[in-house]
This record gives sequence, structure tokens and C-alpha cells, in this order.
Amino acid sequence: MEKIQEFLTSINLDNLILLIKTSFNGEPWLQSGILFLTTFFLASLLSWIIVTILGFLTRKTTTYLDDKLLIIARPPIYYSLVITGFSTAIKVMPLSNKATTMALHGLQTIGVIVWTLALINISKIILKQLAWLSHKGRFIRPQTLPLFDNLVRVLIIAIAIYITFRIWGIDMTAWLASAGIVGIAVGFAAKDTLANLFSGVFILADTPYKIGDYVVLGDSQRGKVTHIGIRSTRFLTRDDVEITVPNSIVGNSKIINQTGGPHSKFRLRIKVGLAYGSDINYSRELLVRLAKECEGICKTPEPRIRFRHFGGSSLDHELLCWVDNPELRGRVTDRISTIIYNQFMKEGIEIPYAKQDVYIKEMPKVNNKVAPARVLDKI
Repeated sequence: MEKIQEFLTSINLDNLILLIKTSFNGEPWLQSGILFLTTFFLASLLSWIIVTILGFLTRKTTTYLDDKLLIIARPPIYYSLVITGFSTAIKVMPLSNKATTMALHGLQTIGVIVWTLALINISKIILKQLAWLSHKGRFIRPQTLPLFDNLVRVLIIAIAIYITFRIWGIDMTAWLASAGIVGIAVGFAAKDTLANLFSGVFILADTPYKIGDYVVLGDSQRGKVTHIGIRSTRFLTRDDVEITVPNSIVGNSKIINQTGGPHSKFRLRIKVGLAYGSDINYSRELLVRLAKECEGICKTPEPRIRFRHFGGSSLDHELLCWVDNPELRGRVTDRISTIIYNQFMKEGIEIPYAKQDVYIKEMPKVNNKVAPARVLDKI
């Protein structure tokens, strides 16, 4: 390391240029050609030394992020050194002031392009690392990674364009004013699209649901989430009909995620009425046993029965059981309801239903006599 530092301090570009000028006095093209060749050699040597020192430092860390960044940064370091040497060589050439200025500006533009591409790759790696290490509630997540990647890319390109314009001496005032006017016009024209865009960002960041979840949107539409985009969200209903809802509507609606919570299990509520006078202890035990034996009902949590209230004609109970996924709700409800009805019929347990009995207090009379049946038919 000490020898490398001594070598770097011994290199003086001004002394090297002075040495070439005195050695080849009166030959500017030859001087510039020698500077070009010397630039390639020194750029390769210096970039190798710099990368070696940085690589020695990154190998002591426990992460691979700095190693990837060093691999990406090596080409722009090399090209920056080459552009610096080329700029010196161009100044030595017997060119007009305009040609020299144009050539120097061209080299500086190439340098801006090289570093722009490198910064885009570096930002992509950093954002990806932040996305996979992020916690719930942060904006940079695997779902929002493409959005932030594009935003950072646009920002880097915009800065690069601004620097390029400054290099060539182009006034940016008129361009910025025009961009501001265009931005205002586009904002008013595409306000709905922008509302969907921002709502999509917050949905992806907040993750109230994910692909595959069963959600109820606004107490009306129920379906399975099949796609979450920046502009809209798509749901597949139980009728196999796909519904596309703009994210601005989703963001302002109440969302019930039936798959959310500590697990994806969904609880069924099977209402069962028992006739007054029934042996409710036996009936309740029978309902729980039938639920445990029914295919599709989870063993954990165990099925349970609840006596809700005294109905007008029945003792209203509710059988509570769980299925592995809300998608099984209709299928398992049909199965357990059929089993309960068949078993109650076999056991002779009455399932009451609403009915009305009409009692005739007395038969109507015609002329103080009980009307015959043929007269009753006409009344």
C-alpha cells in the first residue's frame, strides 16, 4: 500500500505534459497522439489501483452490496480518467477555439452519459436492496419497486439533461417555463389518472390485500384479487366474472379482507332452529359431532354451538365452524346443511318453520241459523 501511494504521488500530469512538449517541440499532432496513448495506459493503471484499494476495503464487509456497486462503478471511473486525458490531448492540438470547445463539450457530454447509466444501475441495486429489507408500512416494497425505480430513473435522466444543457451553454429558463405550463395542463387533463396512480401507490405500499385474497368491496362486490396495478385492481367474482375497479374508488371504499388476519381461515355461521320442547343438550352435541365429521371443516379451531335467542317458533342456535379458505364457504355450507337436515329427519328432531293456525270461534249465521256449507262457500 505504501508503494502504491508513493507511485500515485509521483504522478504529476502537468510535469508529464511539459515533458512531452519539450521532447516533441513543434509537433503538436505527435504530442497529442502520445498523450492519447499515455492516457489509455495511465487510465488503465489508475483505475486498476483504485478498484484494487476499494476492493480490499469491501472484502472486509459482510454484505455483497458494496461489491456489486464497485463492479458497476469501475467502468465510469476508467472512462472518466480517459476523458480527462483526452481533454488534455485536445488542448494540445492545433485546432481553432470553436473546434476545441466543441470537442471538449462532446467529451464532457460522453462523461455525463457514462455516469448517468452507472447511476441508474446503482440506484436500481440500492432500491432492490431496500425493498427486500423493508418492513410493512414503508413505501419502498417489492410491489412498489418498479414505480420508484422509474421515478429515480426519470430524476437521474432529468439531472443529466440539465447538466448537458449547461455544458453546451443552453438557457434552461424557457424550457423550464414550458415544462411547468405543460405539467399544469397535463395535471388538469389527467387528474383522474393521477388520482388512480397515487391511490395505486398507497395500496401497494399499505397492502390492505394481496393477490389471491378474498375481499368485499363496499359491502357489495366480493371476489378474489387477481391483479394489483398502478391504475386499477381486478377481482374475480364467484360467477367467474372479472371486475376492474379504479384504484381511486378502491382507496376511498371500505375493504373487508376475508383472507386477512392471523390466518386465511374463514368462519361459517350455520343457523339452526330447534322446536320448543326439544332435547337441546342432545341436539347441540349432535350438531357439533356432525360438524367435526363433515369434510372440509377445520379441526382447529373446533366447531362450536351457540344458543342465540328464543325465537317466535324456535330455539335459535348458531353452529360456528371454520374452513381453510373463504372460497370454500358456499360448498361447505351446502354440505353441512344437507347433513344436518338428513340426520335430524332420521333422529326425529323437529326443525320448526313459520306457520299460522286459523281458529274459527263460531260458524257464521244466516237469519239466526247456522249457514250450510253451500252458503259458506258464497260468503
